Amino acid sequence: MKPYEQKNLPIKIASGALLLAVLISSCSAATPSAPAIDIDAAQTQAVATIYAGITETAIALIPVTPSVTPVPTRDPNRTPPTLPGQFTTTLLNPLDTPHTYIQNQCEYLNSKWNKDNAAPGTVLIPIMFHSITKGDATADNAITNENFKRIMNDLHEMGFEAVNMQQAADFLYKNAKIPKKSVLLIVDDRKYREYFDTTFKKYHNEWGWVVINSWINLDDSIYNFVIQENIDLENEGWVDHQSHGTIHNIPMSNDSTDEYLQGELQGSMEKMQKDYGKSPIAIIWPGGGFGEKPVAAAQQYGYKLAFTVNPRGPLMFNWIPLADQGDDMRPSFIPEGQIGNPLFTLPRYWDTDIRDHLDTIRNISKDAEAYAMGNKETELQYYDILCAPEFGDLPQ
Repeated sequence: MKPYEQKNLPIKIASGALLLAVLISSCSAATPSAPAIDIDAAQTQAVATIYAGITETAIALIPVTPSVTPVPTRDPNRTPPTLPGQFTTTLLNPLDTPHTYIQNQCEYLNSKWNKDNAAPGTVLIPIMFHSITKGDATADNAITNENFKRIMNDLHEMGFEAVNMQQAADFLYKNAKIPKKSVLLIVDDRKYREYFDTTFKKYHNEWGWVVINSWINLDDSIYNFVIQENIDLENEGWVDHQSHGTIHNIPMSNDSTDEYLQGELQGSMEKMQKDYGKSPIAIIWPGGGFGEKPVAAAQQYGYKLAFTVNPRGPLMFNWIPLADQGDDMRPSFIPEGQIGNPLFTLPRYWDTDIRDHLDTIRNISKDAEAYAMGNKETELQYYDILCAPEFGDLPQ
């Protein structure tokens, strides 16, 4: 028997069997008045039925291949444009220049132009508060209660909104969305509940603003007096406690021993984990002291941000104003640029003169936004050619 005949044998057998069944049925049931059966038509119908069943079975066994949306291919011959330089401004001290901390241009552009992130020109201004007095301000780091109210009202009238430390970190690291004009209110030296209730609570109640308490973890009589009320403030959600060291009164520097740095950084973190049930993400450098060695240790122990007492300027995503050299006009300000880690040498404005800088900060924001938008097409073209294959297309 030939191969093709073997292949069709089941069909022929089935056809013959069906035809025989029809003939037998017709013979046994036939009467003189019964209509004649069309044998050829019956055989044709039987064969068609069998073929239909075989076809349905064959279709069911064919694997279904999901439809694939074609991915547009990028022309490898396209030449990426030259990226513009970093935004600079003449509105700051000439020695205070912007420093970046994201080296991968594709990573930076992906975060910068993602429509779900902070808009270009978004600024964050950390402000350092110490003593807010009911009477005259006699200390260099003190302001009167009336001046404090003016600061808060000016900030609000100009459209600033207060954020907590986690929001600040998310913005600086990933350009996460925060208010276009944001402020970080940082109170140094573990203040007590009455201090916050008589100053910042009003603005939390009216505007939802939060405040940072730089917490000294020294287990002394003051600690024992104020710890529980500060735990209560933390649990109420409007006072965000961050680390201000343990001993505190001996600033950290490159001359600090490893044991001292461990106590100030890891020791402070572990104490706050126990007391507040959270790990601080920021170290507010006690006394404004820092160095390469303390910065490296702070990173090692898990901190994300660190703040100096140097009022260089506002912060923007991947844009931190720092000084690379000392300044005879500001001899107490330690140069930060050589540390090479802007996120751990963040500047802070002082409450004593912040109002004098607010217009400058707003103008820097406007200029930065205009510069970014003027270069948007170039940066997006660069991203599309060199970055999109690895980082993906930007959300539309």
